[in-house]
Amino acid sequence: GPPAAACGPGTIAPMPQMRWIDDDEDFPPTALALGAGSDAPGLLAAGRRLDPAILEQAYRRGIFPWFGPGQPVLWWAPDPRMVLPAAELHITHSFAKTLRRFARDPACEIRIDHDFDRVIDACARTPRPGQGGTWIVPAMLRAYRAWHAAGGAHSFETWVGGQLVGGLYGVAIGRMFYGESMFAWASDASKIALAALVAFCRARGIALIDCQQNTAHLASLGAREVARADFERHLAKACAQPPVADWTYDRSLWAQLPPLRDPANPRSA
Repeated sequence: GPPAAACGPGTIAPMPQMRWIDDDEDFPPTALALGAGSDAPGLLAAGRRLDPAILEQAYRRGIFPWFGPGQPVLWWAPDPRMVLPAAELHITHSFAKTLRRFARDPACEIRIDHDFDRVIDACARTPRPGQGGTWIVPAMLRAYRAWHAAGGAHSFETWVGGQLVGGLYGVAIGRMFYGESMFAWASDASKIALAALVAFCRARGIALIDCQQNTAHLASLGAREVARADFERHLAKACAQPPVADWTYDRSLWAQLPPLRDPANPRSA
């Protein structure tokens, strides 16, 4: 999702500090992003095209695109940065029961990359509180679908009775996962997909999931803010690790979450 800026997509006016970059130009240093006292905290630059190569270059440096219809591509590097440490997912007692029921039910399954197109399309169509339109504009859809085809973007999908009911998508580089957006067509369906992502990350040595923006919902799940400099230091190490080779979800991965290690154990995390 987009950063928690003072103004949302469609309301960012051209500013004297705006840096315009061409396709053949590199991104400016993230320290030059607009600060907390500006109209658009975290805004770094505008311009460049959206394609998998440029996106990967940006993400390796902690930069991501977010812009509204009719705007140029806007690139962001907020400080602080919201992240979810895979070891710190907060699972309430009631959600632990939901997860155990889901994990035990043969009609319920997590699929990875089974229907990426539907997941990103559903995320684009899902209304967001306080947002008049979608930030996943057609150019973003095209770019992340191309990145998925190239092996960089992935979807975690919640399926019940053979039907897709929720999920999320994001980007993986080395041993780093960047969450982008989620949707739910059934109660808890997106939270179940997030729990599956965390279990997958724990099993694959991915310590941190980027959440981009600070929301009360993410904070309730264990996400917290870290300084941009600390986030970038983690990226430098995590992105240099070998990429994950196996993008499948086996039911045994649920045991990565403490409440699901023993289905008979009623304790919550």
